[in-house]
Amino acid sequence: MSENLRKSEDTRNTSESFSAFSSSETVLDGWSPEETSFSGQPVVTGRDISTAEVLSEEELCAEIMSPEQLAESREYGRISLRYSLLDRAVDLLFLGLMAFLFTKPLIGWLVQVFPFLSGSGVFPTIGLTAALMTCLTFLHAVISFPLSFFNGWVIEKRFGLSNLTPFHWFRRYLLQLLLVFVLNLFLMTAFLFLIRLSGSLWWAVVSVLFFLFSMVLGCLVPVLVMPLFYRVEKLENESLMERFLELTRSTTLRLTGIYRLDLSIETSKANAMLAGLGTTRRVLLGDTLLKNFTDDEIIAVFAHEVGHHVHRHILKLMSGMFFASFAIFWLADLALRFWLGGSAFVVPDYAHLPVWTIPFFLFVMSIIGMFLEPFQNAVSRKFERQADTYALKHCGSAGAMRSAFIKLAVQNKADPFPSKWEVFWLHSHPAIGERIQSIR
Repeated sequence: MSENLRKSEDTRNTSESFSAFSSSETVLDGWSPEETSFSGQPVVTGRDISTAEVLSEEELCAEIMSPEQLAESREYGRISLRYSLLDRAVDLLFLGLMAFLFTKPLIGWLVQVFPFLSGSGVFPTIGLTAALMTCLTFLHAVISFPLSFFNGWVIEKRFGLSNLTPFHWFRRYLLQLLLVFVLNLFLMTAFLFLIRLSGSLWWAVVSVLFFLFSMVLGCLVPVLVMPLFYRVEKLENESLMERFLELTRSTTLRLTGIYRLDLSIETSKANAMLAGLGTTRRVLLGDTLLKNFTDDEIIAVFAHEVGHHVHRHILKLMSGMFFASFAIFWLADLALRFWLGGSAFVVPDYAHLPVWTIPFFLFVMSIIGMFLEPFQNAVSRKFERQADTYALKHCGSAGAMRSAFIKLAVQNKADPFPSKWEVFWLHSHPAIGERIQSIR
């Protein structure tokens, strides 16, 4: 689905969807199930993993997984990739068709059926925008639902990763759809009015306000959105808490708490993340991780999240997002000028910009985002390596960190070495095999 229209409709793992509300700049998922996870214990040979030599890819795969586990992980990765790419193609095709062919007739029909939506005043514009976004959301849900269900539940169930029944999956799907609809309705209405009020400099104004709104979302997601999907409670483990506090004592990290995230209600995958901003900053550890990992391995995971803070990754990502948003919205304005006037020098009538331009903006920004994604992911992978290095230095046990990665690879059925083009274009984390190889 278009990242602007429905970022989190794919419910393979709802924890991944929170970036739709807070953006990846405010949730650093250092142990993403996208590249990492448990269908049994890792396969380890007799050699000491804390001092293991550098292995080839084939040797490392044989070290951490049985042949059956490796084959299953690779099959899961291939199928998930295939349907993820198909989902993206459907999104772009849908938005392109709506932008260039069907939105004007649709709006004409809406105005004919609901005459009060005609006119250029504030309330008719809000009403027409709401009606259009409702139609877009409904039509896209109808078109993409079979793919979403197959990708989000059938595949996950087939590989033993989903703990949801079809009914519970559908209920969470509808809740996500509702949340994204409300968010997009607010954003696109505000977007249209800001363009009308700001004129030819709308892209600069929208960039600043978009950044500020992202910061607000970053604060609210851990306390308002996550509890809608998971039970979130403070971690009650005194021995672990003492070790956590020891790791943060020499840093400026001040957490409101370390929380247990009830991921097992949805998935068997393990995950952890640093989420929130300011007074809502917290570390979230999935119960699937807490249950299957030793204390030393959990400390390694936590040290990785501390590394994100020490290296100021959230601040750097948000700064990058701030400047990138200027380029994105400026390019969208340039595309609008070519579309409406045939030239970059033709200034549209911004004060009366019609509602039917909304799908065009969604389509253009999706295209721009698709080309920017590899660069964003490259930065993210660099930050993940830095956090890994910090964790290796401060967790006190290279063996524990390595075994934590191995458990993640097995538990999440992650292909240790996916294709290089896949990692380059789509992955925000280095391949889990590469991360294991880097541990000395």
